[in-house]
Amino acid sequence: MNSVVSLKGAGLAFGQRTLWSGLDLDIRPGEFFAVLGPNGSGKTSFLKVLLGLQKLHAGQATLGGRPVERGSSLIGYIPQQKSFPVDTPMRARDLVGLGVDGHRWGVRLSAAKTNRRVDQLLELVGATDYAKVPVGQLSGGEQQRLRVAQALATDPQVLLCDEPLLSLDLHHQQAVSALINKQSHEKNSAVVFVTHEINPIIDYVDRVLYLAGGRFRVGTPEVVMTTEVLSDLYGSHVEVIHANGRIVVVGLPDATTHHHHAGADALAGEVA
Repeated sequence: MNSVVSLKGAGLAFGQRTLWSGLDLDIRPGEFFAVLGPNGSGKTSFLKVLLGLQKLHAGQATLGGRPVERGSSLIGYIPQQKSFPVDTPMRARDLVGLGVDGHRWGVRLSAAKTNRRVDQLLELVGATDYAKVPVGQLSGGEQQRLRVAQALATDPQVLLCDEPLLSLDLHHQQAVSALINKQSHEKNSAVVFVTHEINPIIDYVDRVLYLAGGRFRVGTPEVVMTTEVLSDLYGSHVEVIHANGRIVVVGLPDATTHHHHAGADALAGEVA
């Protein structure tokens, strides 16, 4: 099967600091691909490369067989969850509508076609009940459902997700993850999902790119998320425990990022 995202000999550096180099990667249609690693390892920069916002310092990146470019119609993008101000007047359906025809210049879709598509997307993400509510009055989870709808408006071949579960409660983490996975399977979209916590998506992930300390490993979660691999990447002992379908990582060097010192309850939900 042809890849929809391809990197060949890709490298990215800032000054003297190399985030990663020599990265060869092919992501297939319908693949759920997670990008993991500590803060500052280059996860968001990886997405920026695919968005055409960050140039590689070595190698090349292609989407659908063509060089990456800004504003590609192949891409849907779900940003990190940031709340709208409470007094934002834009309604939920207006926000989704921006994804339907807000990117078009010249002739716009008819109002009737736009409204039908917006209704479909709102129903798809379970947001019909609050379609006319100002976005500032919605919860973080409800707002994030709308961002998913907006990103899916053009039936993208690649769905880029930048920590889309941050600040969401468990229920909304599960709901948003399931929506993204559904898109992957039903529309054969490749999903590139940046996260610091694999457990909410562990049932969906096909492969992992783990970035740490200027190095990386690519493979299935079973291959990459092991004591040996993470200890090698970090250059110090990291214990990986698999329990009840979840992954617990103990002893990560960057305590400020992973809170591995915060006690058993917090630890059980933490992973690189």
